[in-house]
Amino acid sequence: MTEAAGLAGTPPMGWNSWNAHSCAVTEADIRAAADALVETGLRDAGYEYVVVDDCWMADDTDDQGRLRADPADFPSGIAALADYVHDSGLRFGLYSSAGTRTCQGYPATLGRERLHAEQFADWGVDFLKYDNCGDHRNRDAVSRYGAMGDALAAVDRDIVYSICEWGQSAPWQWGRNVGGNCWRVTDDAVAKWQTSGDEFGLGVADIIDRVAGLDIAAAQAPGGWSDPDMLQVGNGPESGQSQHEPTDVERPLSNAENRTHFAFWCLLGAPLFVGTDLADCSADVLDILTNEDLLQIDQDPLGLQGTPDRRDGDAEVWSKRLRDGAAVALWNRGERATDISTHVVDTSVPTAGERYAVRDCWTGEAWETPGELSATVEPRDTAVFRVTPA
Repeated sequence: MTEAAGLAGTPPMGWNSWNAHSCAVTEADIRAAADALVETGLRDAGYEYVVVDDCWMADDTDDQGRLRADPADFPSGIAALADYVHDSGLRFGLYSSAGTRTCQGYPATLGRERLHAEQFADWGVDFLKYDNCGDHRNRDAVSRYGAMGDALAAVDRDIVYSICEWGQSAPWQWGRNVGGNCWRVTDDAVAKWQTSGDEFGLGVADIIDRVAGLDIAAAQAPGGWSDPDMLQVGNGPESGQSQHEPTDVERPLSNAENRTHFAFWCLLGAPLFVGTDLADCSADVLDILTNEDLLQIDQDPLGLQGTPDRRDGDAEVWSKRLRDGAAVALWNRGERATDISTHVVDTSVPTAGERYAVRDCWTGEAWETPGELSATVEPRDTAVFRVTPA
């Protein structure tokens, strides 16, 4: 099993229906999302995939075991919907699961991998999100996900393969070997800063902590990406997932929390899948999602994952080597504004020169430094600098 040539050379970017619409998703929602990606400029910023998550299926397969679209919610069928997305200059993604049922109880793909992969190819699918729900029939993750990897490799279409195994069986160790282009490394993200122990999912800070505790940076490279789950930037209690899952989301993520969320996903070199309803997307959220400096950090061709340099109470320093210099993030996870400082020698910045050009990724301000980097960072916010030997 080998990855298709050129697939996912940089982290995939797009929009996914789950966080916005959950199980109430319809064909109209997908068409509206495709239109909005074009109208808002998100497509031109690099968000190219429109992915239909769980609940697009009918309650039963056909007599041959093939998946069928729900006739009420997706009356035109999947092939016609894919055509609409393609006609918008976008790529089309779909969802299934490596078990007998999806997470919401619809028919899934275990044991029918070749049949369903052929359906996906015939329909014009460009991206498959493959979940971990349903009866696994006593098969381990490598066997189940490998079967779909083989099936996708056998069809005459390039389909990016996103392994949504939630990090349970260390997919960063085997995801690339079974044909995966992305592999989830955490539980589901929810639209909160942090969750309590009895709530579903992980908040933004929880996921950053989880990734910091995993020794996975070496697994990531062009063609295969560690995935901390889809973006919750712009979401709050009214989003589909917040209404659907057993998590108490009391307020929308703040602007500082949204900035930290997006900054870290870019620093990690993560797949970027917008999860907000684009029909109700504020200018502030769009500004974050289309920040060119941060998108360049995410899409850097070296494909490295950012890692922590210092985790010291409420003040953290992270960095990521880039093809040209490095990105350095100063994160204030506390509740008061605080001064955070570091020096290039303590980060991933290549220390070949005596002076360094610095660019603030949020403001665009530029200056030079002999090596010191510092900022006063607001609560829960993150300063991000691009640093290059001058």
